[in-house]
Amino acid sequence: MTVVILTGASSGIGEATALRLGRPGMTLVLAARRAPELTAVAERIEANGGAAVTVPTDVRDPEAVAALIERAHAVTGRIDALVNNAGVGTKPSVLAEEHSVDRAIDVNLRAPIRLMRAVVPIMEAQRAGTIVNIGSVAGEVGIGGVYSATKFGLRGMTDSVRRELAGTGVRVTLIEPGYIATPGNAHRTGLPGPEIVAAAVERALRRPRRRIIVPVKYRAAVLVAHVFPAIADRVYAGKAATRR
Repeated sequence: MTVVILTGASSGIGEATALRLGRPGMTLVLAARRAPELTAVAERIEANGGAAVTVPTDVRDPEAVAALIERAHAVTGRIDALVNNAGVGTKPSVLAEEHSVDRAIDVNLRAPIRLMRAVVPIMEAQRAGTIVNIGSVAGEVGIGGVYSATKFGLRGMTDSVRRELAGTGVRVTLIEPGYIATPGNAHRTGLPGPEIVAAAVERALRRPRRRIIVPVKYRAAVLVAHVFPAIADRVYAGKAATRR
């Protein structure tokens, strides 16, 4: 029985990932703040023959995270995978409200670090485990204000943890979605559904790799931002300011 912790599992990318992974032989430990939504996702998984454990969790709370890890570990005495998916957005400006800034840093950056710190000793003892962090193309191309800053930070932390754990049997992947059809992007049309990210998570669990960008069209923007930053400056100049 493979035990996978999935945060932000109540909707959007998290829900799609839970439903894709929820199959016989897999126990999903679903974490999010909204208990009724978690229960609904778990029921759908179980109706399809999978197994799910719901643990209502505010990932900003260290005690809640500790309880989540304890509950997951109690299923089989192992934690095989952690998918750090929980995330929140902010206004794409340095002038975002203070509470919004704090919330984004807490959820998007501190929480994944806290969860990795909790599972890494378990996975090292097992000599096996997979960590998948859900970043963003905004963590490669700076245009999202504090949101971008948190995803840049998560990218750096992911790279660092991967290198730290080399040779231990613990594998670490960063998935970087572009714009995806989720509640936070309801004002945009023609976007791919969250299933594209769920499929990338499934691939990363089966065959971990350093980084996966979805959809693939965003690879060009990432390449330009890294190789020709002055061009990226011109292309994105003023974009955030117009959305303050």
